[in-house]
Formats: sequence, C-alpha cells, structure tokens
Amino acid sequence: MNYFVGTLQKYPEIALFLTIGIGFWIGNLKLGKFNLGVVTSTLLAGLLVGQIGIKLPAVMQSTFFAMFLFSVGYAVGPQFIRALKSDGLPQVVFAILICLAGTVTAIVLGKLLGYNAALTAGLLSGGYTNSTVLGVAADLMNQSGLQPDELKAALALLPVAYAVTYPFGTIGSAFMLANIAPKLLGFDLVKVCQDYEREHGGNKIGTTAYREFSARAVKLANTGLVGKTVEDVEKMFHNEIFIRRMRTSAEGPIVDCKRDTVLTEGAILAVSGGLSALLAYADEFGPELKDVPLLDFSTELLDLVVTNKAYAGKTLGELIHTLFGEPGRGVFLTKFTRSDVAMAMGEQVKVQRGDVLTILGAKADVAKIAKVLGYADRPVEGSDMAFMAFGIVFGSLIGAFTIRIGGIPLSLGTAVGAIVAGIICGYLRSTMRTFGHIPGPAIWVFNNVGLNGFIACIGLNAALGFVGGIQNYGLTLFLAGTLVTLVPIIVGLLLGHFVFKFHPGIMLGAVAGARSTTAALGALQEASKSNVPVVGYATGYAVSRLVMALLTIVVVNAF
Repeated sequence: MNYFVGTLQKYPEIALFLTIGIGFWIGNLKLGKFNLGVVTSTLLAGLLVGQIGIKLPAVMQSTFFAMFLFSVGYAVGPQFIRALKSDGLPQVVFAILICLAGTVTAIVLGKLLGYNAALTAGLLSGGYTNSTVLGVAADLMNQSGLQPDELKAALALLPVAYAVTYPFGTIGSAFMLANIAPKLLGFDLVKVCQDYEREHGGNKIGTTAYREFSARAVKLANTGLVGKTVEDVEKMFHNEIFIRRMRTSAEGPIVDCKRDTVLTEGAILAVSGGLSALLAYADEFGPELKDVPLLDFSTELLDLVVTNKAYAGKTLGELIHTLFGEPGRGVFLTKFTRSDVAMAMGEQVKVQRGDVLTILGAKADVAKIAKVLGYADRPVEGSDMAFMAFGIVFGSLIGAFTIRIGGIPLSLGTAVGAIVAGIICGYLRSTMRTFGHIPGPAIWVFNNVGLNGFIACIGLNAALGFVGGIQNYGLTLFLAGTLVTLVPIIVGLLLGHFVFKFHPGIMLGAVAGARSTTAALGALQEASKSNVPVVGYATGYAVSRLVMALLTIVVVNAF
C-alpha cells in the first residue's frame, strides 16, 4: 500500500487516470433507475483519491476545461445561432429567464447565508446541474489575483457545494418535470404529445421514412401493369414501391428505369420499398425470383447536410415527394437529425440549414440528391485539429482581454471565450461543411474527457479541504440546493404555461434544456412515450451553456 500511495504522489498523472476510470465505472452503474452520473462520480472519486495528497498543475485543469467548453459550443452552436435568427427566439428568451431565476436564487441565498463566491458558484452549479458554472468560476478565481492560501481555500469549497447539491438537482428536476408538473398544470403528458405529433409531423411519410428498406426481384405476371410506365405504376402503389431496374428476360440486358420506362410482359423487375409495402403489394407484380445481377447495384447510406437556401423552410414531405420519390429512383429517408438530436420525422416538419438527413438508395441517386440539397457528409476518421486549436486560441485571447470601468478590471475570461469560439466554429461548420470537421465520436471524447478530466483535477486538488467543508456547510447547502433546483423549475412552468403558452411537452423539454439536465429529458421521454420534449430541449440546452457561463461572471463578482 505504501508503494501504491507513494507512486501516486510521485506520478500524479496516474492518480488522474485512476480518478477518471473510477468515475466512469461508478457513474454508469445503476441502482434501479438511479445512478450518480459520471461527473458526480468522478468528483467524488477525486475527493477520495486526493486524500493521500495529490497536487496537479493548474494548467492541466484549464486545458481539460477549454477542451470541454469548445466541444460543447461546437455541438450546440448551430441550434443556438439558428434559434436567435428564427422563430425559436421565444424559446431563447424563455431559457434566459430560467437561467436568471436560478442565478438570482443562488445569489440571494449566498448573501443570506454568508457564503463567499466559491460556495455560491458551487451551489449554483450543483443545484442548477450546470457543470460549466463550476469550471468558469474556478477559471475566474485562478485569474483573480487572490493570495495562494485564499485561492486554495476558495477552490476547495467549489466541489463541496457542487457535490452536496448536484444529486438532488438531477433527481429532483427529473421527478418534478416528468411526474409532478403535468399534475400541477392539469394535462396528460402522453396525450398532448401524441396530439402534437399528429398535428406537427407525427404522420408518417408513407412507409419510406420509418421502416427497413429492401429490394427484390419479381417476374411481372400482372397483365394490368404491362404497357404502363414506371411513373404510372409507382403512382398506383402510392409511391411506396419503386421500380429501380428491369430486364425483358432472364438473360436480357439490365436497364436502369426512368419515369417513362415502359413495363413489358414477362419482364423481371427490381422493386424496392419499405418491408411492409413489399409484403402488401407482393401479389400485384408476380412471383419473386433470385436474380443476383439485377439486384447487384451499389447502395449508400449517407448523411446529407442541408445547405441549399432554396430548400430551407420546406417540409420533409415536400422533399420526400419531389426529390426522393422521383420515379425509378427510390431514395429513402431513414433518419432526421438537428444539432445531433434525432427529430421526429413527419410531412409537416420544416427543414433548416444544417439539418442532417440520413438517406439510403442507389449510390448514383444518393449522389444526385446530395448535390442538389447540400453537402454529402461521408464519415472520415480524422478531426480538423487545427480548426479546433485555433478556435480555442482565438476565443481565449478575446476572453482574456481586460477593460477597466471605474478602475474595476472586467473580462469575459478564457473559459467563456472558449465556449463562444466553439459556438461560432460549430455554426460555421454547420453552414459550410467543407472544413472544420470533428466527428461525433471525437466530440464525445473531447466533451467527456475534457469535462471529467477537469472535474478530476478539481477533486484531487480540493480533497484535503473537503471533509471540513462538508462538516461546516453540509445540511444548509443541501437545503439551499433544493431551492436553487426548484425555483427556476417553478418559474419556468408558470412562464411557459401562462405567459409563453408553449405546448406542454415542448415547455417541459425547454425547462430541462435550460437547466442542461439530460436526466430530466430522459425521464420526460419515458413519461411522455414521445420525442416531443426534445424539440424544446435542444434550444434550451444550447442557450443555457452560454448564458450560465456569462452569469457565472456576475456571481463571482457579486461577492
């Protein structure tokens, strides 16, 4: 044991990865439906491991946090900017008001209880379940010019407040939004979400949008179809079946079908469509054959980014029935994503620039549609690291710039600069997809390793002051945290229901997003049996990440 402890003290990087490993392991364990979450588990692991006396350099903590903030900004930037420019503005204002409610509650409680800036920022971060607050506060304090002993004491109190208040912040907000709020406001969450789906895009786009797709070879035996064009036949089957290829006999040449291709007696056809449609219309053509050469055409599943302004604002139904459903083509929409969030697919859903349509079809047809709609975002293994690095440099330089007002130095801080840079870079990437590519898995790594590496540093460095902090502030902090959790939720419910008059499902999702509480979104999706809350969550989450970073500056300067 002495060897193990001595090794960790000599090589603190080992303690860092031990903390991260324990945090991810315990954070993913579930007791029924409850789990601590990776962030809280990593913090507690750091506080435990750090009891042996581990000291990590501040630059390591700042590096991890800059990586996390940029990746968050990069992911939410497209949705945030679009919301500011579109009819999502009410949701932006709504999210800002909820953020203000939580911040004001924390400041008032901090003043009443005699807390300093560190305790109040930790209270806000945990009770509001926004880890960005924790990092920005630590960054501001490191740049505040405090004496080393004062800075050490302040940084030790941050994780104390966060660790005490975060569990109820997560569990309480999820239970309040998913179980209590619908009863308080008198609506059936499942029913209102089902109604919304029917009215705003819940109707399926034929069978092509939601089912597995396939192609089969059939021999035309239905004389009623002989002599008709491909376009006429596909209309007869409500554009749920597409005739992709044909040959007049078993040994005849293969022809790629177009709208005016005429079906001949005894022809062998390659028909494609959703599985249910193929089964439903199987007897309308003739017997199925094994014709490998006829079905041997290249297909591609492609993520298509909508960048063409001419198609922004059009509905999915318009795209499906015009571009995807062209006779003889048969390209299918399999997934619709906005800001990395899977959206409900329906005829009335409007497409925005930067949306990603995952389409499946013959490679040549998929390429044609990609050329019309925007950019074919084919998977690549590499990340544009220069784009990310220069983005962090630019944002941090802007954040570090200090101006003096009345002799008081004011700056955004490098942390806020990093997240703003991420938002700008993410938006630029969404509209000009030819550069700045960072794959989703890489974003996950930057986000999770960045955040939990930062949290691990916080925990390890603050460990020796943690026990005393719990003894001095524990119960009072917990009760204060419940208020920081509940007050913004109640304010959000009242404003959303009576002032903004949002749809109930969207309102609850927007409140969860403004609090950046993923657990609450999961509880809402489970309770509503719908993805409607995601519509509100996406904008609220994007707004809260930036706004709470800015409001942290107010909190730190208020004490």
